[in-house]
Amino acid sequence: MKKLFTLMLALVVLGNISFAQDGNSDVLKNKKGEVILPQAGDYAIGVSASPFINLFGNLVKINSAAPFNNPLSWNFVNGANNAIYGKYFLSDNTAIRAAVRLGMGTVSSRNYVSDNTDNTGTKTVEDKWTHKQTNVVLSAGLEKRRGYGRLQAFYGAGPVIGFEGSTDTYEYGNDFSSTVTTPTSTTDWTTNPYTVTNTNARTLSEKAGKTISFGMRGFVGVEYFILPKVSLGGEFGYKLGMKMQGDGTVVTEQWNYTDNKVEEVETKTGGSFSLGMDNDNFSGIIYLMFHF
Repeated sequence: MKKLFTLMLALVVLGNISFAQDGNSDVLKNKKGEVILPQAGDYAIGVSASPFINLFGNLVKINSAAPFNNPLSWNFVNGANNAIYGKYFLSDNTAIRAAVRLGMGTVSSRNYVSDNTDNTGTKTVEDKWTHKQTNVVLSAGLEKRRGYGRLQAFYGAGPVIGFEGSTDTYEYGNDFSSTVTTPTSTTDWTTNPYTVTNTNARTLSEKAGKTISFGMRGFVGVEYFILPKVSLGGEFGYKLGMKMQGDGTVVTEQWNYTDNKVEEVETKTGGSFSLGMDNDNFSGIIYLMFHF
């Protein structure tokens, strides 16, 4: 009886050891014992793989000895949207993903024109154009994964929302006056390069209507883990989205001959609405994902 009990205990211990080994067999590791695939609790960030591909192409000259593009910096995963892209793994096969873009910028340009009050024609004054832009994009998604070894496929969906707005302001060195009702030296900002014209009305500001966009995007893609926790991949998506733009305003100034003064006139510009669905990312961007 004692021998039977000892035998049963040994079988239980061996069974537990075997189960533990089987449980660990699902965790893919390299020869050094490093885990290759992402696991629950891992974070990930992605960048475009173009700089690395171009560097390799330049080294091995696979492009018939012609030079590849050689970008000096990493690009965003999602191309023109310029969003910071990342993931958090809820489990080994499920991740939540998010992209954030907070774009705000100001650009100004100056042009020097003749001073209308100078009879010698040697003095100049400054015209100035200032452009301000805001672009915010927020997206989220739930990603499911499956695969064999280093090759992993994924799919999922999530919402995308965006906000856009812009304002242009113009300053002029030559003012309207009772003696200069049509300034002869005013910059025409619509030409490139800028030209100088005479005008009896000119724009002071243009404010585009606020734009709000919303959509739902489904996606599918593949990744191959070239190194532990480092993957090379790409994805395609299908998006249903709408965009609404509110009314904008344009303010101009002109000389009022009746009241003998400068007056400002504000007019509205119409907004817009669009709704559509289409594939995206057919530019074929390849990205690198780093998990940690």
